[in-house]
Formats: sequence, C-alpha cells, structure tokens
Amino acid sequence: MNAIRHWEWPTLTVAIAVYGGFALLTWHWCDLPVWLAAPLGAILLAWHSSLQHETIHGHPTPSGRLNTLIGAPPLALWLPYALYHESHLGHHKDQGRDLTDPVLDPESHYLRQGALSGVDRVQRGLLRWHNTLGGRVAIGPALVIGRCWHTEARRIVSDRHHRRLWFRHGLAVAALLLWIVGVCRIPLAGYVALVVYPSIALGLVRSFAEHRAAPDPQGRTAVVEAGRFWSLLFLNNNLHIVHHRQPTLPWYRIPAVWRTLRGRIDPGADVLFRGGYTEIFTRYLVRSAGPVEHPGFEARS
Repeated sequence: MNAIRHWEWPTLTVAIAVYGGFALLTWHWCDLPVWLAAPLGAILLAWHSSLQHETIHGHPTPSGRLNTLIGAPPLALWLPYALYHESHLGHHKDQGRDLTDPVLDPESHYLRQGALSGVDRVQRGLLRWHNTLGGRVAIGPALVIGRCWHTEARRIVSDRHHRRLWFRHGLAVAALLLWIVGVCRIPLAGYVALVVYPSIALGLVRSFAEHRAAPDPQGRTAVVEAGRFWSLLFLNNNLHIVHHRQPTLPWYRIPAVWRTLRGRIDPGADVLFRGGYTEIFTRYLVRSAGPVEHPGFEARS
C-alpha cells in the first residue's frame, strides 16, 4: 500500500489523455477535416514528448520499467526513447556545468567556434535564420532529426548497444505504423508532414529560450511564465530554472516552487520572460536570440 502513495495520478491522467486522444484521433482521422485533425495530432505528439520527459525523470510510478513502458511508444517515429533517455540525462549531468556547451551538452543549439567559416553562404544564412524563432520552427525539426540520424548512423557501425537500440525502435515503429497506416488509413507522408514535423516545431518553441550561453551556470537557464495552454502542453517545463534545480520534481509541483524562487531572480539577467510565449514570439520571431556559435568561455566555469 505504501507504493501507491508514490503513484502520481496527475501524470497518469496525462498519459491516459495522450494515448486515449491519439487512439481516438487516428481512428477518426478520415472522418475529420485535415485542418482540425492535423493540429490536434501535433499538439498531442508535443504533449507526448512532455510526458516522455517526465518518465525519464522517474515519473509517474515507483517502477522504472513501468515508466519506460509509459514513455516509450514512438508516436513521433524518429527518435528512440532509449536514446532520448540517455541524451537528456547527459544534459543534466554535473549540475548544469556543461549547459549550452556544443560539445558536452547534447541538447545545445550552439555551434562550435569557427563552424560558420566552414560552410557556404547559403548554409550560413540558414543557420543564422535558425537562430530566430521563425527559423527554429521552420527548419529546426529538419536540423534536429538530420543531426541525430547523422550521428547515430556512425555509431551504429561500431556500437552494438546503438544497433540494438535502433533495432528495437524499428520494431516499435513498425507496430505503430501498422495501426496508423494499415488500420487507420492515414498516409505516412501526411502523418509525418502534418503531425510529426509540427509537433517537433512546438517543442522547439519551448526549448528556444530556455537556455543561453553565460559564464555563470546559474545564468544559463531561463523561465517563461506561460499561460495555461502552454504550461500544460509543456508540463510546466517552461519554468525551466525550477526543473534544473530540482530535476526529479513532478511537473504539477513546479509552479509552487517557482513562486518561492521568483523574487530571487535578477530582473536584469535576461532569464525571465514575464510576457510568456507572446513575448518570445514578439522579440525573436525574426530576430536572433544570440550568437550562432558558442561565445567560447569555459562551460565548466
């Protein structure tokens, strides 16, 4: 009976809503107009990514295996859950001393110093556009997927662990596509273009402003005080300072902790966006959020 107290019913409710909603939406896909079905699908997949993030940090049950089962279904197809698990825990290692470092932080969007000098003018322009919110949403998903697959293609050749990881992922994707394409008759190209790609773009809206290069590790994580829709979609991970200070804190307890921390944040530190994602869109839709290349200070300072 004591274990029941550790079952987090708010998160389990989200899991039921995500998977139940996905099953209903895909089953009725052909009965709905695309302009309604596609955005709903993208939102569900972005929400599912937030759920996966919770399971990686030990929620919503006392069992790691059960948490993996809850988070593992590859609704977005492209990323193995086990790989996300490994890379995200790497993002949190050493209490944030590696945050934003393009070599040591697997989730950094910065490039190494001198990277721009090695590409042509078109690529340089695309990478700089990618540093605006508009560019991040438009081409960010393609870059994220491309970089991941390029890295993993080299690892698979020499690393048995990654071969097994991708083999299991392939089996899971095949089973999911049997439902999506075989049963629900959703065209694969349409699912990828209208649901998967926009769902990744939604996730990149959250990650766009949550980290920035700064000499002090405490200044590398930001907070976006979002409204109810975005906060629920991202399971309060937009209050990112709290998450990095207490990575195992469940999503529904984060706002209360943030209220106790808010007054300690230096308003001039540029890590607090009181205007929510409206402020992010207004400030950065067509304007760069910072340098494309990492500024070059020691990330472990």
